[in-house]
Amino acid sequence: MGHQHGGHSHGIPGTATGRHRKKLVIVVAITAAVVVIQVIGAVLSGSLALLADAGHMLSDAAGVSLALLASWFATRPATAKRTFGMQRAEVLAALANGVALMVIAVVVFIEAVKRFGDVGEIHTGLMLGAALAGGAANLVCLLILRSGQKESLNLRGAYLEVLGDLLGSAAVVVAAIVIATTGYRNADPLASILIALMIIPRAWSLLREVIDVLLEATPKDIDLDKLRTHIMDVDGVVDAHDIHVWTITSGVPVFSAHVVVEDATLTAEGMDVVLDRLIHCLSTHFDTEHCTFQLEPLSHARHEGEQHA
Repeated sequence: MGHQHGGHSHGIPGTATGRHRKKLVIVVAITAAVVVIQVIGAVLSGSLALLADAGHMLSDAAGVSLALLASWFATRPATAKRTFGMQRAEVLAALANGVALMVIAVVVFIEAVKRFGDVGEIHTGLMLGAALAGGAANLVCLLILRSGQKESLNLRGAYLEVLGDLLGSAAVVVAAIVIATTGYRNADPLASILIALMIIPRAWSLLREVIDVLLEATPKDIDLDKLRTHIMDVDGVVDAHDIHVWTITSGVPVFSAHVVVEDATLTAEGMDVVLDRLIHCLSTHFDTEHCTFQLEPLSHARHEGEQHA
């Protein structure tokens, strides 16, 4: 006897990325403008580090744009063929973003190693000015994304990328100052290598979170044993099994369980009371709007146990 409840609502809740869409639009606009400034600065100054930072920011702009497109897809209504709609599109966008970050890091690292010891003339004034402009823009973007990055994988990905950009811009600023004051041109490929090494762990962190969602792993903040204990403490519940907790996309956790109750409880009125208690339990200990309970009479559970004995 299955019952599905979504906090007394059967609709699919909105995604976390969708709630912060305007912030993403602003970040894309700022990032795209800075990419143009940094590419021009890199070409005119001859700085690989500045070009690497521009390439990273271009990846950010593309990634956030992809996240925006995915969040729009995620608002499409559910259908008979896609019962959760297209909410997983956000996770696929985050996957593409993480892969792109990893590829950029490897390419930048290889190019920097090739250039080491063979650096041409660098115009440090242009390099420094473009890097400072990028750093200021990244700081603004970080402040915009800070409040939403804990809710959404896509916003977290964007936030981490912008944070990496800020550190990358700082590395370019330091390299420009070193070259201007000491003439040590290898500071430019060294800064490029540093930028690549900063990108890799952030890309891996994002990819690991995406893989957990795609493999429907239990959310990190959920202790399944404690959750079962809370369900067992609900009046009228005898046992609970086949408990599953997973995530459709950021901000949309899903729960299902088979709950064994006394036979006498399975009247219309009794089921209502038990379901209300179970939903209250879940809303208190597990923040989900989409939960499914299969209520089973104790006699059926005993019969099923005897068959498998």
